[in-house]
Amino acid sequence: MARRSDCFIGTILCLNILVSVAIVGVNKYVYTHYGFPNLTLTMIHFVVTFLGLLICRLFGIFRPKNLPVLRMLPLSLTFCGFVALTNLSLQFNTVGTYQVLKTLTTPCIMTINAVAYGKPSSWRLRLTFLPVVVGVALNSHYDLKFSPIGMAFAAAGVLVTSLYQIWVGTFQSNLQCDSAQLLFYQAPLSALLLLPPIAYFEPPSSVSLTLSSQAVGMVGLSAGIAFLVNLSIYWIIGNTSALTYNMAGHLKFCSALTLGYLIFNDPISLEQVMAILLVCLGVFAYSWVKLREDIVAKAATQLPTTALGQQSVKSAA
Repeated sequence: MARRSDCFIGTILCLNILVSVAIVGVNKYVYTHYGFPNLTLTMIHFVVTFLGLLICRLFGIFRPKNLPVLRMLPLSLTFCGFVALTNLSLQFNTVGTYQVLKTLTTPCIMTINAVAYGKPSSWRLRLTFLPVVVGVALNSHYDLKFSPIGMAFAAAGVLVTSLYQIWVGTFQSNLQCDSAQLLFYQAPLSALLLLPPIAYFEPPSSVSLTLSSQAVGMVGLSAGIAFLVNLSIYWIIGNTSALTYNMAGHLKFCSALTLGYLIFNDPISLEQVMAILLVCLGVFAYSWVKLREDIVAKAATQLPTTALGQQSVKSAA
């Protein structure tokens, strides 16, 4: 029975890594070969994700919870910005630069938590992001296909993504729900919120796009993979340890970098390779320090309970 359970967990982890890397490649292909409008693709992702959750609900895989729609609007706005801006970063940057820039999300979250919420991180955690920041700066400096607009979208995406990730935790705690139940409301609301900017920035008359059956198929594939990414992430978070989730994240990071250089022939210099290795060093160091701090914190919370239990046994004796 345990073997079957371990095999199932391993299968879901492999699926998550596969679809997480595939979504980067498929989206990049759609932008490069078909010039498909970014916001429209993002809206399609939201609609398909919502439809997928409805199907999961019918089969009992997912159970929604009644949530106040108006309170979901700020989270849905940041969800729109998070997905749209990261997709724009992918569209204008190489796959490697896109992945490297995303690593700035965690130090940005740490900064926002310290400044806005009075929750500073330990000096050890802050120290691990020195190689990340230096590596990102060096990668951008030596990027052979450097794009100022791509950097602007990436920077905005990091900020909005950081806010979104902080707010997701806050909303889950306040509304007593899980991530999938939030997504059930976020996805359709975000799709509706994207309609006005799509009408303004991407009207059909301004988009020179010839939709072949292959293009439609690739857009549908992209949307389907996006749903599988969301579904598998929520399952992994709820059913595995923090270590497992972190290791899966590292594998996705390295695999996506390899994808860009092997499949899309993104040019890379020796200086960029060194910069990326520096970023990887910082990311792995952060995971190691964070996991150790979590273990120590968990042990500290359990210690008073254990001591109290022993004291009760002695008193009874």
